[in-house]
Amino acid sequence: MRDKHLDILEMKKKFKTLYDKLLYSYLARRARYSISVIKWKYVSLNIRKLRKLLLYSVYFILVTSLLTVSGFYYYLAKDLPTLDDITDYKPNIVTTLYSQEGTVIGEFAIEKRYVLPLADIPLQLINAFIAAEDARFFDHPGLDFFSILRAFIKNVREGDVVQGGSTITQQVAKSLLWPEKTLERKAKEAILAYRIEKNLTKDEILHLYLNQIYLGHGAYGVQAAARNYFRKDVKDLTLAEMSTLAGLPQAPSKYSPAINPGKARERHLYVLYRMVEEGFIDIVEATDAMNSELTVYPTKDINGTVAPYFTEHARRYLEKTYGEDALYKEGLTVFTTVDAALQKAAQKSLKKGLFELDKRQGYRGPRKHLKEDEIEGFIKKLQEVLNKKPLEKGEVYEAVVTEVNSRKKYTRVKLGTKMVGRISLKEMAWARTPDPEVLHYKARIKDPAEVFSVGEVIQVKVNSLLNKKGGIKVSLYQEPKVQGAILSINPENGFVKTMVGGFDFNTSKFNRAVQSKRQPGSAFKPIIYSAALDKGYTPSSVIVDSPLRLRSRGGTTWAPKNYDGRYYGRTTFRTALVKSRNIVTIKLVRHMGLDYVIDYARRMGIESYLTKDLSLSLGSSGLSLLELTSAYSVFPAGGKKRQPVFITKIVDRDGNILEQHGTATSQKATAEKSQADFPANNEEMKSLPEDYAISPQTAYVMSSLLQGVVQEGTGARAKALNRPVGGKTGTTNDNIDAWFIGFTPDLVTGTWIGYDEQQSLGKNETGSKAASPVFVDFMSTVYKGKPIRDFTRPDDLDCTKIDIKTGLRAYYGQKENVVIQCYKKGTAPKGRAKKPAPIMKETEIEIKKELNAEAVKKAEEIKTVETEKSDSVISQKKPLKE
Repeated sequence: MRDKHLDILEMKKKFKTLYDKLLYSYLARRARYSISVIKWKYVSLNIRKLRKLLLYSVYFILVTSLLTVSGFYYYLAKDLPTLDDITDYKPNIVTTLYSQEGTVIGEFAIEKRYVLPLADIPLQLINAFIAAEDARFFDHPGLDFFSILRAFIKNVREGDVVQGGSTITQQVAKSLLWPEKTLERKAKEAILAYRIEKNLTKDEILHLYLNQIYLGHGAYGVQAAARNYFRKDVKDLTLAEMSTLAGLPQAPSKYSPAINPGKARERHLYVLYRMVEEGFIDIVEATDAMNSELTVYPTKDINGTVAPYFTEHARRYLEKTYGEDALYKEGLTVFTTVDAALQKAAQKSLKKGLFELDKRQGYRGPRKHLKEDEIEGFIKKLQEVLNKKPLEKGEVYEAVVTEVNSRKKYTRVKLGTKMVGRISLKEMAWARTPDPEVLHYKARIKDPAEVFSVGEVIQVKVNSLLNKKGGIKVSLYQEPKVQGAILSINPENGFVKTMVGGFDFNTSKFNRAVQSKRQPGSAFKPIIYSAALDKGYTPSSVIVDSPLRLRSRGGTTWAPKNYDGRYYGRTTFRTALVKSRNIVTIKLVRHMGLDYVIDYARRMGIESYLTKDLSLSLGSSGLSLLELTSAYSVFPAGGKKRQPVFITKIVDRDGNILEQHGTATSQKATAEKSQADFPANNEEMKSLPEDYAISPQTAYVMSSLLQGVVQEGTGARAKALNRPVGGKTGTTNDNIDAWFIGFTPDLVTGTWIGYDEQQSLGKNETGSKAASPVFVDFMSTVYKGKPIRDFTRPDDLDCTKIDIKTGLRAYYGQKENVVIQCYKKGTAPKGRAKKPAPIMKETEIEIKKELNAEAVKKAEEIKTVETEKSDSVISQKKPLKE
């Protein structure tokens, strides 16, 4: 039983174990099923959530990207040129200055550009740029990916950048942005190109492009480039020239025909090839253009070529009046008074006069001295220079002295290994050692060894090329250290026709015609004598030329003298001016009073400060050449005073007139207000019209007196003009300043010569010798072949023949020392000069002496005979009573 019970228990246990296993298995399966269900539900739930999350993420990324792109676009686009800026196209353009006849004398700009309408640009030039830069211009929307790929492949094949991928629209956009090559700028360029294409027509884009594109050497746009390289307007360009310009945008410096003609030709041929490919020209036209001779001018600064000192003076006025932006960006058109032909003549005459004066002063020595072992190396360097630019007649070069031949009187020099020059004794005779106290003609060179030694580096001027072996004729050259100025004014309207302010604008931009103030010396005297005429003096008034000793308030004594140190006693007003007598002039000023003279000078246009002491009589106060020349213009203008005019009209880029003749260049007075404000000097002057400084009668009398200076006085060199001309010389102490101001009826010209450092010009270098030759040379050019014109004589004058010495009316039949002199009405002399006793000729005097000697001898003989007779008679008479 017990065993059975044990078996039952064992069976239960096994059953339980089996049950447990089955239950566990079931439960496990149920659990796994439940878990799988739970997991599936969870996963399903997560998938839905993940889908939502993913969708939200996509939305987020899209929004974020959109915001980022928008923000980046906004960042790039915020400072891009607006459509108004593009459509209302007003780029920086050139301010241009013109001479009176229309020659360009000056250009001022940050970007040298002349804007032309598209209609004024030749079609072939447009086609050349399209063929070279953007053949699909009319087909793409601003960006051309096909062209970019094509250009990339082409450049890889060539191993160089020979073709660009940017469209014309992109190049326009690029020109409106900063030049740095960055990804940011390229992105902005694309955005701007897209905007341009959306808002402008293709023609409008071409107009922008052809006026905006940079083409080298400061030239922006096709018109500026055409003038730069070919000195033409675009309408006059040949096909060869057009294709050359069209080749420049790729790399203006690299393909510049001015500095890289070989590269420029390669590019020019490429453009012609592209034009044929695109059907713009045929092969015949291309061949003709390829074979055409291309004349490319060296780029030059026009401002320093035609009238540099005049142009710079005008530039300073424009900048001061209208500001830098208007001058350099707004393209003002400025019409000036300068005459380009006269300006050229003035520059030539001044240089000639300065060279002649410099030669009279002597040779300052070589540039340097080479040792024997240095000579050959230096000559090779000179040859390297000549290899780049061949020798030209009239040009100046460095040379080395290689032989000094005292026997044959010549010097041999080398300008290079192949260039041998010879300087004759005649061409170096002036090269004495400088000495201002020795007259130049007393120290002429007689032996070249006095001047040169072997190894000296000198400058020579090429006079002629003698033969193919390199033998050339040269002369010793030395650039003058002395300076000068010349200025001309039309007296009728005040127009400044010429202005040269120094020897060379490129070496010194200081304008000595307007910026320098120097003592005029006797050139100031005509103002004093004009004042005296209006104070009651006449050309026949007599003033005693005698020693004068003046004591100042400080106790110092001044004893002025005439230039020659002599005194002439009774001297007429006319003679005192003609002969430039200092003492008479001082006495005139003492009598009239300094205030009167200064006021009178102000009336005539003198604006500089004038010293209130008697040294003013001799021109001690510094004046500019401009104001003194302007003051002289009153005389030939019949008393009218015109402010110097440099600019007749200024027009802005839109055609508006900013100012016109007369208001542009009036000089501002630098003197004290008390000196500038003055009343009319007498009743006659009070009745003058507003634009008159002095009466026509006074002006004419002064003109005739100053003609006397030319005919009989210190201005005698001007007689060579063979026409009515008046003028006055001026020389200061120690010959530091030399002046000559002269005039004809229609032109007043002033010249000044001197050193900037105010040193002596040399012995006898007076206004007559140093300055008047410049005047004569210039005026001879001006009036060559022109008819003679006399000064216009006003009414209310009495003109009569007078005796020069006495100032009285000439005696009947007088032929010597007589001139026709005009006087204000009622002031002519009434008395006549006495006819001098006849002066016998030398032979007559000798005959008379012989006759007198014979008569005396006969008289002595007669007297002796009579004495003997009387003695005999007396002896026969009876003695007298005591």
